[in-house]
Amino acid sequence: MRGERVEVRTVDGLVELRESDDGEVVVRTTPAKFATFLLGVKAGEFDGYADFDA
Repeated sequence: MRGERVEVRTVDGLVELRESDDGEVVVRTTPAKFATFLLGVKAGEFDGYADFDA
């Protein structure tokens, strides 16, 4: 795995995410939706999309 990172910050009440390698693409969402996403990650809901062998 390369030095892949996701940067997360809050701006004007929203949560912004961007991949450190491609700073031009920014995803914005509400704190509530981001919290729901994190709960899904912790619960393994997205494990089928991951490539753990990469």
